[in-house]
Amino acid sequence: MQACGGPVREAYRDRNASAIKVIGMALQEGDFIRLRYTGRAGENIFDTTDEENAKEEGIYNPRAEYGPVTVRLGSHHIIIGLEDELIGKEVGAEGVVDVPPEKAFGAHEEEGMKSVPTSQFREKPKRGTRIEVEGREGVVIDVIGKRAVVDFNHPLAGKTLTYSYAILEKVEDPVEQIQGLIKLFSGRTDIEIGIADGVAELALPPAIAYDRRWMVWRGTLVREIFENYPDINNVVMKETISRPATQENAPEFPEIEETEESEE
Repeated sequence: MQACGGPVREAYRDRNASAIKVIGMALQEGDFIRLRYTGRAGENIFDTTDEENAKEEGIYNPRAEYGPVTVRLGSHHIIIGLEDELIGKEVGAEGVVDVPPEKAFGAHEEEGMKSVPTSQFREKPKRGTRIEVEGREGVVIDVIGKRAVVDFNHPLAGKTLTYSYAILEKVEDPVEQIQGLIKLFSGRTDIEIGIADGVAELALPPAIAYDRRWMVWRGTLVREIFENYPDINNVVMKETISRPATQENAPEFPEIEETEESEE
């Protein structure tokens, strides 16, 4: 996808210097890289950038964007144990690393086990039922009388994980870096970016306000732009809706479903 902005990109880089493969230089915190990886818990894949691996493991999500991801080292876009492994490596490096619980999803703690009245469930709980209580997600591991034992620990807490990885390239262009963060946070690849005179302008597609994931993560995106690009003082997001040629071609917007507010 071509980013908008034309000559404004010259203020940041030479037009031919996008996503350069830099061989022989150790990576450090603050570097943006394009990364391919697969995470396993035992023999089971729980996360991967490879579409075929996801399909073979039965975890394929048709709504997900597979392929290498762009991350900034030091920003914890990936789990700490994998990030620590990558810092100091060179572009082109491939490897496998075991990540202990303390550098992954933490220990499995007894404090994360709670007894919850079954009256709080809309349906009769059973083992394996996933619930959300006060903003915390958990899974029912047992039901005793009128109370359910819920484990609020992360599903991978207490487990040593194994990651295989390949560092494909170092991303130098700020426009491509930000596009990578947008994909990482929201999964979107249809937002064009221009940078000029201290302003980063994002051209948003119509109806993006109905994308829940984008709405949740856009604040994090803006915060990271300000943290990582001191020359950017403003972030402008523009959603443009063009007049259709005919009424039949008018853009359709999803209806907002009315939800019942739960009683406290």
